[in-house]
Amino acid sequence: MPLPASLKDKLELPVLGSPLFIVSGPELVIAQCKAGVVGSFPALNARPVEKLDEWLSRIENELGEYKAQNPGRKVAPYAVNQICHASNDRLMKDMETCVKHKAPIIITSLRPPSEIVEAAHSYGGVVFHDVINVKHARKAAEQGVDGLILVCAGAGGHAGTLSPFALVREVKQWFKGTILLSGAISDGWSIASALALGADLAYMGTRFIATEEANADPAYKAALIEHAAHDIVYSNLFTGVHGNYLGPSIAAAGLDPANLPVADKSKMNFGSGGNMKSKAWRDIWGSGQGIGQITDAPPVAELVARLKAEFAEASADFHRRAIA
Repeated sequence: MPLPASLKDKLELPVLGSPLFIVSGPELVIAQCKAGVVGSFPALNARPVEKLDEWLSRIENELGEYKAQNPGRKVAPYAVNQICHASNDRLMKDMETCVKHKAPIIITSLRPPSEIVEAAHSYGGVVFHDVINVKHARKAAEQGVDGLILVCAGAGGHAGTLSPFALVREVKQWFKGTILLSGAISDGWSIASALALGADLAYMGTRFIATEEANADPAYKAALIEHAAHDIVYSNLFTGVHGNYLGPSIAAAGLDPANLPVADKSKMNFGSGGNMKSKAWRDIWGSGQGIGQITDAPPVAELVARLKAEFAEASADFHRRAIA
């Protein structure tokens, strides 16, 4: 599947930096887009609700200035994540702001409402919806989304349990839109692997937490560097939706990572206050399984340059092996 027109010839790498609760702000998004990968953030990170308009204006202005000063550089578009849940009382107001700014990409989570798709399409925007299984993928496709984000085993934050080998290949049998793959993607080799499997873009989150521009506690960044895949715990206790978290941060909060209770899914709350007021996102740190490759927290531009070199090396190596 060709990329949407808004992404063609705009990327240095086939990567969309996933929206990260609390961590993703204008600084990180702008740095990602300048480096040639799509930067994104959850609309709910901009609090109060009026802040979203300010953030989008800042992102657009700074990227516009950068493009004017660097006409030969590939500058990626940005994306805004909308949490489509009954408890999110900001959803339609936030979407009105996105329509006003003609946000290039809308990422929807939990439920793919047709009204969000219609609103984005009204000005030429595209909608990518994240899913963890084929059932959810089919429902999203029925709503007319332009792309599916396949959140597979090992992804940070909210994540599924399916192997990418199973989910990508099954979805590609019937879905002709853009496919993004998420799950433990932390270096150029894993980006290349996602494309070899059939994805159009890699969907990377955790690796960008360990960067200078990320709005994350220094201890959080240090923990990503220090720990590895065996430290990741899969639980729905903190938000009502299953996700992957750093076990040591759970232990630091006074809980036993090996014996966590199961949460009541009906208690999910993504409203104006919602889980942001709880310990869920402040003290319990989301993380994918690909942290064993994280050894530093460089500026985004430096990280993307490294990923680009690794991607080229991995692609060349695959080509050599394939024709050997």
